Amino acid sequence: MALTFSDKEFSACFQKYMLPASEKMVQMMLSYLIAKKGKPFELAVDVGCGTGRYTRPVAPHFEKVIGLDISESQINEARRSTSEKNVLYHTSPAEELPVKDASVDLLFAGVAVHWFILDKFMQEAARVLKPGGCLALHAFRLIFEIQYKDVSETLTAIITETMNVLLKYGDKADDVMNNQYGELFEAVPFADKQRTTDIPVMYPLSLADLMGFIQSIYMYQVFLKQDRDGATEFLQRVEKRFRDTLGESSHQATLEFHMTCFCILACKS
Repeated sequence: MALTFSDKEFSACFQKYMLPASEKMVQMMLSYLIAKKGKPFELAVDVGCGTGRYTRPVAPHFEKVIGLDISESQINEARRSTSEKNVLYHTSPAEELPVKDASVDLLFAGVAVHWFILDKFMQEAARVLKPGGCLALHAFRLIFEIQYKDVSETLTAIITETMNVLLKYGDKADDVMNNQYGELFEAVPFADKQRTTDIPVMYPLSLADLMGFIQSIYMYQVFLKQDRDGATEFLQRVEKRFRDTLGESSHQATLEFHMTCFCILACKS
């Protein structure tokens, strides 16, 4: 799926519409690092950083943060969207991290590690982390729920049917996410590790936000590349179903968009 993520049109859409960083996930990473290593926090590295969704909220807690992604267009969007002076971005594969041995306090990847060549990335994690440094790998399941007044069941059915169509344009990496990184946990090379599943996260979204989020999912972009007319018509039908369900509330409604997140945390002894 590298070609999809390197597409300029998709990267701009991703930056505009993908859901923002979950404060809950950021605090989980930082609390774990405090417990295992303690301050000072010098260097954090965000691998597969995309447009910097998690790079930016982590930045205030570290002297320096480096965001890495294999996609130049994603990195360009990240640079345009970042004002923090202690953040640097580089185009780099996850399997060849451009940082020194034993130099990183926190190495993390949000909704990204399932795309990496796992054994090579884990070797790099062991190389670059300081003793006591921490690894954090988090993502969300592709199963969503929408709550709004008395039409929650219908709205949830629509988003579920929408995702079932988009999953036809997906990859085996989607299964890794829906299994909450169960198999991936075994590949983490540190004895001190934990996996937390079924973490509830809620975003308040307008209908416009929701439709934008659907467009920011890579599977929709694959659909769009293969059949632009078909994908566009599909999105229009989905929006009409949402509008018909919401009725007069469709323009001003604030929907509760619920997802399940999960996180692997590990410490290099």
